[in-house]
Amino acid sequence: MNNDIAIQVENLSKCYQIYENPRDRLKQFILPRLRKIINAQEKKYFREFWAVKNISIKINRGETIGIIGHNGSGKSTLLQMICGTLHATNGSVKTNGRIAALLELGAGFNPEFTGRENVYLNGSILGLSKEDIDNRFNEIATFADIGDFIEQPVKTYSSGMFVRLAFAVQACVDPEILVVDEALSVGDIGFQYKCFKRMESLRDKGVTIIMVTHSTGTVLEHADRCIVMEKGNIILDTTDVLAAILTYEKGMLTSFKESSINVENTNSERKVSIEDLQRIQIEQKDSELGEKRFGTGRAIIENLKLIKSNSSQKIHQPIFKSGDEVIFHFKLLAAEKIKNVVLGISLSKSQGADVWGDNNLHAGQTITLVPGEQSIEYRVRLPIASGEYLIHCGLACFNGELREELDQRRPMMRVRFLSPREQVGFIYAPIQVFVSNNDNLNNFQVIENSD
Repeated sequence: MNNDIAIQVENLSKCYQIYENPRDRLKQFILPRLRKIINAQEKKYFREFWAVKNISIKINRGETIGIIGHNGSGKSTLLQMICGTLHATNGSVKTNGRIAALLELGAGFNPEFTGRENVYLNGSILGLSKEDIDNRFNEIATFADIGDFIEQPVKTYSSGMFVRLAFAVQACVDPEILVVDEALSVGDIGFQYKCFKRMESLRDKGVTIIMVTHSTGTVLEHADRCIVMEKGNIILDTTDVLAAILTYEKGMLTSFKESSINVENTNSERKVSIEDLQRIQIEQKDSELGEKRFGTGRAIIENLKLIKSNSSQKIHQPIFKSGDEVIFHFKLLAAEKIKNVVLGISLSKSQGADVWGDNNLHAGQTITLVPGEQSIEYRVRLPIASGEYLIHCGLACFNGELREELDQRRPMMRVRFLSPREQVGFIYAPIQVFVSNNDNLNNFQVIENSD
């Protein structure tokens, strides 16, 4: 294998035998042998489940790879075969360098041993001598930061203490390949930050890192390359990490529904009565979101589409990158002419106050509805942090100081935003950090640019 390649996987597959009941397992153990003796036709008493199917990949030295996919897509199975803790049904795995793996909580730990004893046990498994572990023990204990619990049996540890010690051992033994499978998700924010800083220092030393995580922000920030898995197959392997995440997110969001009746109907002469619109208000609600809808029904918000400004087609796009220009394309229906209309929109988290909102009156634009169908577009750039948000819409009108609610829809649909790194709060506004090299405050060095 080329010395520039850390891991080479060829035609790798893993099949599990699934039995409907214990009796079938016993039949499979005994009857095929009897059938073979009497030359009877072979029969299987199980069904095959291929967790990983015919995968071939090459991972270069020094790469940081993110592997994402739905639960059950084969991510963990693939990692276990790469690490050698699971036997492959077909194919081969070649590795070039010492592998340190954090595959699951407490893997490789003896619950009866103390933390100290498990450090020595894991270090010896990784090929270190007692002297090597002696030299690294203080660094490991300091990184884990579990205090006197290092001398207690690990069966007394919390899940957070478990992962602290496990990651400390793997990260402090100078691995050439580091494999992390979701384990860091149980750590607190401070420890996760320390882990990722350690991973960055390992990457700077040329260590190959493979991480499986459901945190798309983590992959976007740290990975050089991203692999998307689905049903045991690799559906995308690319250095365009954002494109990979969008592929994954679209798969996760296939259940999104468009709030639409007769979406293709764009007849400007379409005539509807107040009774028709009131009936639509009652019947057209998103039960999955628990949508609440009310208003007089003289006019309604029939449909909302989210469109990327650079998209050539007006297709439903529930996923955006922070800072993208978003087009909110409304289709309204009115039973009669209505003046002084206000069309509002806001975004909120699943619980809590709105994080953004606006309407045409604030923008200095008046709207008058005519009978029938009418389209309105709002365009805005939203520097919103990673996360899923609910979209609320409202249609009203003013007669003097009196406000009439025509159609309120809360919430109407969902939208997902992705940002290159995790941040606190709702606004995506990455900082630049400057550190003075000396007492001269004009002499600053940029140590991090997060744009």
